[in-house]
Parts: sequence; structure tokens; C-alpha cells
Amino acid sequence: MDRIRPRTTLTVDRLTQQRAGRGTSSRRFWLRRAGVLLVVVMIWLIWSIGDALTAPGNDTTGARLAQWGRSHGLGWALSDTQSQANPAKAGANSAGQIPGTSSSRARSRRPAILMPFGYMAPPSPITPLAQPALPGEGSWQILVSLHGQPAIRAALLRPDAQFTNTQVGVAWLNQKLVKMVLHPGYTVPGGSGWSEPPQVPNSERDALLATFNSGFLMPAAEGGYWQDNNTAVPLRQGAASMVLYKDGHMNVVSWNAGAPGPDIAAVRQNLNLLVDNSAITPEVNNASWGATLGGVTYAWRSAVGIRRDGAIVFVAGSSMSARTLANVILAAGAVRAMELDINPAWTNFITYAHPSPGVAVPQMLTKDEQPNPYRYLQPSARDFVAVLAR
Repeated sequence: MDRIRPRTTLTVDRLTQQRAGRGTSSRRFWLRRAGVLLVVVMIWLIWSIGDALTAPGNDTTGARLAQWGRSHGLGWALSDTQSQANPAKAGANSAGQIPGTSSSRARSRRPAILMPFGYMAPPSPITPLAQPALPGEGSWQILVSLHGQPAIRAALLRPDAQFTNTQVGVAWLNQKLVKMVLHPGYTVPGGSGWSEPPQVPNSERDALLATFNSGFLMPAAEGGYWQDNNTAVPLRQGAASMVLYKDGHMNVVSWNAGAPGPDIAAVRQNLNLLVDNSAITPEVNNASWGATLGGVTYAWRSAVGIRRDGAIVFVAGSSMSARTLANVILAAGAVRAMELDINPAWTNFITYAHPSPGVAVPQMLTKDEQPNPYRYLQPSARDFVAVLAR
């Protein structure tokens, strides 16, 4: 028995060492695999973010990072920081009066004898939503004239009685004098084969009167994108739809058709209607109206609508809820309206002066709009609408 015991002890020790060795090898194997995976993820992350930051266009770094994060399901990680930098501010009435807007005149392309061409009755002033009203609040000013007639007007007003330090911009577009073209962005909707480029081409700079933002990133829009007989995302029945026709006019409708007709150039959908039949829709109270920065209710928002007289109205401004936005565009005379994009990096209405042929100088509608005013004169990541002289 004395001779057997040492052998047993030695065998047990060897088994213990072998098991320990196998455990160490296994841990090293999995650590190596985890390390390789981490390196792959870091390489992809650096490549992906670098690609977003160096993409064409002139969006700010913050806007590019925000779009990258939202496209990869990380919008929540960017929201709090950005929302803290752009908080909605309630306060006392603004001092002074509503400032005047800068006007830009486009050159007439028709003889003076056709001056009545494009006449549309002037819209009534917008009834201020905050009282007492400031001097000039809700009054329309002419931004652009064509053939002796106002083509684009603008009005400024406070969105409600709570956020009285904020001024919301409203634009009015005479569709007898202007035409609209939807330009696809190189990211939204992305893809290729579109007839329109992701920026206003040089050949159209002299006719360019204005531009404004379109809708959400497509996964959040709850609707589709159709243009040039190509479907980027299928159209949804009942979705709020910005419909652009081949003759240049636009309508805002709840989509109730199948395939677009032969007279339609493009359809861009975004959520459901804010306003229908000159009334705010019930969805305003019980539906989600976009992922705002920080999850706040009052944020930068935009909307487009159609008036009974056929004019288009566009609203952009900060410190608005879906209800506030609906109130403003309804007060501007919209019979149907839809929300477009939200948050400060994406909401804007820009007009253009033409100091010389081929030169378009941008001017923001409101003083606190944040996107680069030249964003649509270079390749744009997001789709947008260009407003051109007829």
C-alpha cells in the first residue's frame, strides 16, 4: 500500500494540473475571441462615424452625429446633451415688436403687360395665439415678388401664452407663381436612379426662391417615399402625404390611393394629418409625434399645409408641441396639414436673393434657425423641397 499511495497522489496532482491548464487555455481562447470582436467593432465604429462626418454637404458635426446615432438606434444617447443645449424657454412677453423679415426680389421672366398673372387675394393676418398681441404679430410681409405679385409672404408670431420669448415663422406660397420640386437626399431616402439631385443644381439657381425641410428619417416616418416611378419605401394607406405634381403644384392629403397617377411626380409621407377639414385631428392628442431631443414635448417642429385658396403654408419654430404646431398652422388657414421634421438641426425655411446671375444668397426665415443656410446648395443628406419661379 505504501508504494501505491505516491502514485495515486501523483496522478491526482497531474489531473488537477491538466484541468487547470485546460481552464486557463479556455479562458485565453475566449479572451482572444472577445478581443478580436472588440477590435472589429471598434474598426467598424470608426469607419461608420468617419463616413458620416466626411459625407458630402455642410451639416454641422452635431447634426451629422445625431443623424448617425438615430440611423443606428442610438438617438437616445445623443438626445440629452443636445436638448440641454436647446431647451424650450417659457417666459414673459418679448420686449419691443415682431421684427421685420428680409425680402428678396426675383427677376421677372414675363413682360410687364402680364402683371395680373398669378394674382391671389392676400391672406388675412394670423390671429395671435398669445395675448396681448405685439405690434406686427401675425401680419404678413412680402418676402419675394414675381411679375408684380407677392409670391412668398411671411409672418412671425409667438406659439402660445406659455412660450412668449419664442417666435415661430410662417411662410405663405402662391402656387400660381411658384412651383415645387422634391429633392431626394443621399441618405434619406438614399439609393440611386432619381431624376433630381440631392442639392439645387447650378442650372436652377436663378429660379430658386426658397427651400424647406421634408420629413423624418424613413423608419420613423410611418409612411413611404415614391418618386420617378421608383419606390424607396412603400406608401401607406391613410398616411399624411405631401404630393408633388408634374406641373409643379403641391397638395397635402391623407393617402387613399394605390399607385400614384401619371400626373404625380413624387409622394413623401410622414405620420398622420395634424389638420383635416379645417380642424385639428384627434391623433394630435394620442399619437407619438417624433423622437424629440431629450424626449421633451416642446421642441423645434415644422409643418406644411394647404389652404382653401390653394396657397401652401409652412411653419417652423421652437418650443412647440404637436398641439401647438397644429394651432399655428390652422390659424394660418390650413385646411389640411402634416408635421414634417423636428429638432433644431433639421427644421428650416430659407429664401434666396440673387445679386448676380447664377448666385443664390440664402436667408433664414427666423433669426434662431440653426441649420447651415447653404445646406441645400450642396449635397444634402435629407430630402427637401425646392421652391422655384414658374
